[in-house]
Amino acid sequence: MIKGNPSYDRGTVEQLVRQALKNQLAGAASRTGKTVPLLVVNSSARHCHLTQEAVEKLFGAGHKLTVFKWLYQEGQFAANETVTLIGPKKRIIPNLRILGPCRNLNQVELAYSDSIQLGLDIPVRMSADISGTTSGILIGPKGSWEMPDGIIRASRHVHMSPSDAEFYGVKHLDNMKLRITAPKCTTVFEDMLVRVDPSFKLEVHIDTDEANACDLDRAEQVELV
Repeated sequence: MIKGNPSYDRGTVEQLVRQALKNQLAGAASRTGKTVPLLVVNSSARHCHLTQEAVEKLFGAGHKLTVFKWLYQEGQFAANETVTLIGPKKRIIPNLRILGPCRNLNQVELAYSDSIQLGLDIPVRMSADISGTTSGILIGPKGSWEMPDGIIRASRHVHMSPSDAEFYGVKHLDNMKLRITAPKCTTVFEDMLVRVDPSFKLEVHIDTDEANACDLDRAEQVELV
């Protein structure tokens, strides 16, 4: 320590470094005339996407999904309706939440720990890339639906609008890194799949295992690289 200079503990130094990086990013954005987009990182709990045909088979003819909670992406919601998932080894996951609105395929997204509970070896796939993936059976109050495939561990990914993609200098299906700074638990996730669409708001999705590993609930800073 140089005489006459103040001494700082590690926490203070880290805070000063984070602020300096934030100021640097803001300055760069100011020089290029770009606004720094708001980055949201959310943990995606296990859930399923269903076709209208599957919904009616599970909940009765003419049944429509009802909104339990609206999600961050425009028009997307967690439904009140849930199902039970039965794996090939007859192990189950109850109360599996359906996300709406209905889609043109049936897909279940689980975390790695969920697959262990079911006794399954599930592949990591981008959403909708379900060919050759794991099978299972869904049980609802009015019937069952057999899935020949569709059980996956979703690739960690970031939703972006075209303007967000331009800001970060990436394009659809590129890969990025996500750095999450939490107390004594800074984590960098690689292979963050970029998904670009005009309807998207900037949002990262990681699964519950990943969120717990990086202590997301107490994160002090998140940044895409």
